[in-house]
Amino acid sequence: MLDFAIFAVTFVIILVGAVLYLYPSSRRASGIPGLNPTDEKDGNLQDIVNKGSLHEFLVSLHQEFGSVASFWFGGRPVVSLGSVSTCTNIYHTVWMITMLKSLLGYQSGMGGGANETVIRKKVYESAINNTLKNNFPLVLKLVDELVGKWKSFPDAQHTPLCAHLLGLAMKSVTQLALGERFRDDSDVISFRKNHDAIWSEIGKGYLDGSLEKSSSRKAHYEKALSEMESVLLSVAKDRKAQRKQTMFVDTLLQSSLTERQIMEDCMVFTLAGCVITANLCIWALHFLSTSEDVQDKLYQELDEVLGSDPVTLDKIPQLKYCQQVLNETVRTAKLTPVAARLQEVEGKVDQHVIPKETLVIYALGVVLQDSDTWSAPYRFDPDRFEEESVRKSFCLLGFSGNQTCPELRFAYTIATVLLSTLVRQLKLHKLKGQVMEVRSELVSTPKDETWITVSRRS
Repeated sequence: MLDFAIFAVTFVIILVGAVLYLYPSSRRASGIPGLNPTDEKDGNLQDIVNKGSLHEFLVSLHQEFGSVASFWFGGRPVVSLGSVSTCTNIYHTVWMITMLKSLLGYQSGMGGGANETVIRKKVYESAINNTLKNNFPLVLKLVDELVGKWKSFPDAQHTPLCAHLLGLAMKSVTQLALGERFRDDSDVISFRKNHDAIWSEIGKGYLDGSLEKSSSRKAHYEKALSEMESVLLSVAKDRKAQRKQTMFVDTLLQSSLTERQIMEDCMVFTLAGCVITANLCIWALHFLSTSEDVQDKLYQELDEVLGSDPVTLDKIPQLKYCQQVLNETVRTAKLTPVAARLQEVEGKVDQHVIPKETLVIYALGVVLQDSDTWSAPYRFDPDRFEEESVRKSFCLLGFSGNQTCPELRFAYTIATVLLSTLVRQLKLHKLKGQVMEVRSELVSTPKDETWITVSRRS
């Protein structure tokens, strides 16, 4: 079994973005139903390992104990929430930004307390929003290049979604975040090599503790991280000298952030932005390939709203059905299956009291396929979002509205451009016999390459 001291620290860092110093707790976890520790030292660690992932463990936990359940990290209780009614006020921005910065060894704030942390997050979000406004034509160009490539394929050719869409996401994020330095594919490929090495360990190696057991893997990870940090520092220095004001890094340079803080925010955006954007696009096209009716309905909306013109930033809010398709993609794929926070003050969920300083997990992968909230929860059905109650539930979970994390807002924009361009020119077809398996880590990812075929619209 993994040494619990190592596992607990890294695992808690991943979930809440800080080393937690919890107050002494009752052995009954404040009366909340759940598992007793299977090991006095490690709590329910082995149960999580046996299930294969935290998500699968939480599915089993909530099936047995209901929407509010508890388990143990060592001698400390953890509370997991598994329904819409319990998972309110989720702040994905805090989750993704803080989690990644802490995992990478960065400071989550500006060193001056809560107010500075809030200011820094606002700068980060503003940088992403400004980047999309200033560079929308570049997004169109990158998508047009991919769709043009697919149009050249014979109808029977198998098209690898993961490879192509991770490439699109990588090009979009690096060029919009860091500028023309990444217009050359060779620079993007080099950047992607380090990006993949870092993310693979964040998504797996830290979660199961295996990175700490392999000196060669850890050395490879640290080398990739160091090289990527050097590139980001170099980009920031070059952009500062050029005094340009169009990309993500430029907005950060205009703020009061230090050189180191700018590098850290660029690291978080390039890591999370690439993975979330790629997987949203991958899952959306996969699900579209399984439903000709959904494709046709989306095509009709695109034709009515856009005609033969390319999509524009101000037209995106008019594409209501496209938004429904992406919302249903996030829900069906369980795009971000887990979030977490530290209970800052004593709270109450249903009849249960959650003490101050308790680690609270939001089992989003459970909630997004809860039959009490979603009819036919495993079916891809964008029409469900025509109902106000469904849209409200989705918003309460932090996947739409003001609390949507900025990386997901960025991903929605890239995915909307992709769908609006692709669906008006090509039809997507599922590959017969293909079985989709999911890796439910920090972001839900297909376990293996996902293939489709495409044909021209007549």
